[in-house]
Amino acid sequence: MDPNQLHPESIAAQALGWVDEKTRAITPPIHLSSTFLRDPDNQYRSGRVYARADNPAFDQAEALLARLEQGSHALLFASGMAAATAAFLALSPGDHVLAPKVMYWSLRNWLMNFATHWGLQVELVEMSDPAAVQAAIRPGKTKLVWVETPANPLWTVTDIAATAAIARAAGARLAVDSTVASPVLTQPLALGADLVMHAATKYLGGHSDLIAGALVSRANDDYWQRIRAVRAQVGATLGSFEAWLLLRGMRTLFLRVRQASASAQRIAEHFAKHRHVEAVLYPGLSDAAGHAVAARQMQGGFGGMLSLRVKAGAHTTAQAGAQGGEAAAIATAAHVELWKRATSLGGTESLIEHRASVEGAGTPAPADLLRLSVGIEDAGDLIADLEQALARARA
Repeated sequence: MDPNQLHPESIAAQALGWVDEKTRAITPPIHLSSTFLRDPDNQYRSGRVYARADNPAFDQAEALLARLEQGSHALLFASGMAAATAAFLALSPGDHVLAPKVMYWSLRNWLMNFATHWGLQVELVEMSDPAAVQAAIRPGKTKLVWVETPANPLWTVTDIAATAAIARAAGARLAVDSTVASPVLTQPLALGADLVMHAATKYLGGHSDLIAGALVSRANDDYWQRIRAVRAQVGATLGSFEAWLLLRGMRTLFLRVRQASASAQRIAEHFAKHRHVEAVLYPGLSDAAGHAVAARQMQGGFGGMLSLRVKAGAHTTAQAGAQGGEAAAIATAAHVELWKRATSLGGTESLIEHRASVEGAGTPAPADLLRLSVGIEDAGDLIADLEQALARARA
């Protein structure tokens, strides 16, 4: 059977089918060595010098991710933030970059503080609006357009192909944070992006037991070599055991993402007209602002992330100065039993959090918003738990 004709599900499940040549083990060994032997003639024919840049523990996971994303090369990082910031640190002071107004909060803070202090010209735009991107881009000056789709925590959708065309015409690169979609639902490089980022802690790892990040490139060009140098020189490298866990997690990626997506769709539809819910934010709903674009570039589902905006309850007890829908949302989260009140997403367990409390001042998250990461539990059980929590919050 031609391995190039295999479906991505088979490729992921067998982690490319690699077998350890010496032992014939199907599961790879964990390489813990920090350094590698030099040949007697002073050469390094193994191609490895020091594990910060040359760790064999990364090889299989990077190759698998590059294959799933249809890219030329991939790099693992110590965290999603390490991966994302490397894409910007590979630029030069004075370069102009565009980023979304709605995006992962930690990266937004880094861009608006460290990156601008370092010298990047960072401009936040309504990335879901191609006209706004076109108006903001500076031909010859803009070097990177950063997209997150669906974007945390409002799950707005950006047209990757349209944005790629705008970036390319202006001489800029397009990078896409595809953490929420994962390679199961979207392949940004095939839609014209130059770089894909994953907070691999989330869906790629999938078990809430590691911190990791990854970048995948369309081409092995000078920009990619600068990113590689940033990883080595800054020391933003993943541990060997974490790389092993990540590969283990990616074997079940398709099963987990499809289950979470199907359950999220069911939950979104159930609460879309609920008496205690002001709005459901989920690109899989037919009346969502970005649904048409999402349906075009997300294949097989709309992801496992959604948000509920909770209506104010007449009898909801205010907490810590919260009022109206904010108090109702916080009280609802307090009463869940199956959902876990924790930050993160993409694990096997379903998580709930009051996102505005996490992000603090300046957050685009409405005060009445609860962010939900749907796991792989029974969807009916998850719905029932939210129903009782919404009711108890008003008791």
